[in-house]
Amino acid sequence: MDFKKQLKEGLLTKNPVLVQLLGMCSVLATTTSLFNGVGMGLSVTAILICSNVLISALRKVIPSQIRIAAYIVIIAGFVTVVDLLLQAYIPTLSESLGMFIPLIVVNCIILGRAEAFASKNTVVASAVDGLCQGIGYTVALVIMCVIRELLGAGTLGSGLLNGGEGYRIIAEGYPASQMVQPVGGFLTLGFVIAFFQWFNRRRNHQKKEAGGK
Repeated sequence: MDFKKQLKEGLLTKNPVLVQLLGMCSVLATTTSLFNGVGMGLSVTAILICSNVLISALRKVIPSQIRIAAYIVIIAGFVTVVDLLLQAYIPTLSESLGMFIPLIVVNCIILGRAEAFASKNTVVASAVDGLCQGIGYTVALVIMCVIRELLGAGTLGSGLLNGGEGYRIIAEGYPASQMVQPVGGFLTLGFVIAFFQWFNRRRNHQKKEAGGK
C-alpha cells in the first residue's frame, strides 16, 4: 500500500470528478453553496470508505455472478445509515441535498471503486482508496461551490461559516444569479475541468523535460 500514490491519484491523476468524470449529476446539482458541497463530499467519502472495507472483506465470499447486485445492496445499506444520520442530526443539510443523498446508491464513483479496487485489494488498502477518492471528490465539489456561490450569490460559506450566515464578498445586486442555476453549473464544471486538464498536462510535460535533462 502506497498512501502517497493513492492520495495523488485521488486528487490529481485519477480524480473522480475532474479526470474520470464520474458522478456529474450530483456535482452539478449540489454545488450551489459551500454548505451543500462539503456535506455531500463528506457523505460520499464516508460511504466510499465503509463500502470499500466491507466489499474488500467479502470479496472472496461474494460469487462473481452476483457481485454487482451484492455491491449495490452493501452501498445502499450505508447510504441509508448516512441519510438517517443527516435527518437526525443535520436536518437542514438533509433537506437541502434532498434526493441526492439516496441517489448516492447509484453514484458511479462508489460502484466504480468497488469493482475496480475494493474487489481486488486488501481491507486496509481499500479503506485508504475510499478515503483518497473521497478527498478528491470533496475537493472538486468545494472548488465548484466556491466559484458558483461567490459569483452567483456574492457570499462565501453560506450555511457553514460565520454562524451559518456566511461572508458577504460581493455587494448585493452585483452577483450573476445564473451561476447558481443549471447553466452556471455546466459552465463552471467545464472551465474547472479544462483548467485541471491543462495543469496535469503541463505538470507531466515538466516532469518529462526534467527527466530528459
